[in-house]
Amino acid sequence: QVQLVESGGGLVQAGGSLRLSCAGSGRTFSRNAMGWFRQAPGKEREFVATTKWGGVSVYYADYADSVKGRFIISRDNTKNTVYLQMNSLKPEDTAVYYCAAGTPIAVVFARDYDYWGQGTQVTVSS
Repeated sequence: QVQLVESGGGLVQAGGSLRLSCAGSGRTFSRNAMGWFRQAPGKEREFVATTKWGGVSVYYADYADSVKGRFIISRDNTKNTVYLQMNSLKPEDTAVYYCAAGTPIAVVFARDYDYWGQGTQVTVSS
């Protein structure tokens, strides 16, 4: 059974940092795009960041404009885990954050991701 389990969410003040983790099990994801999405109350799920395989041991990262320069996505394939380091957090970053595993070329579209975690709440207070 394939599972993605997020952790690391919580309550933080504006300007603070959090690191989210997403541990995969049931298969390896080294050649999959691994992404983070978020969904705020009353809003649609939106793309945050992705790391995708570029061949051999090369990976590329893409970010939503709203988080570029503040968030960093990384992965450790030996642990089948992807991370999202979130710095300079803002109240508008408050959302449930979801980890997802997708096709090798998946980027911003949720439909290109096949496996999803249950989500972890991030709340940024002003």
